[in-house]
Amino acid sequence: MDTDLNGLVWFKSSASSAAGCVEIAHLPDGGVAVRDSKDRSKTPHMYNRHEWECFLIGAKNGEFDLPVA
Repeated sequence: MDTDLNGLVWFKSSASSAAGCVEIAHLPDGGVAVRDSKDRSKTPHMYNRHEWECFLIGAKNGEFDLPVA
């Protein structure tokens, strides 16, 4: 996926800490770019719309919750 990242609007969850978190930007083709807010020089991970929607559904269904100790 070759996407120009200039001019993207990056944002992070209101639940993120001041120590850092991930940021996302919506891409013109409907996909999403994800980057580390502590080191923005790293190349963002890119996901197409279908991949991102599948991730969000899994997160909402608790599929990525931490294990209970």
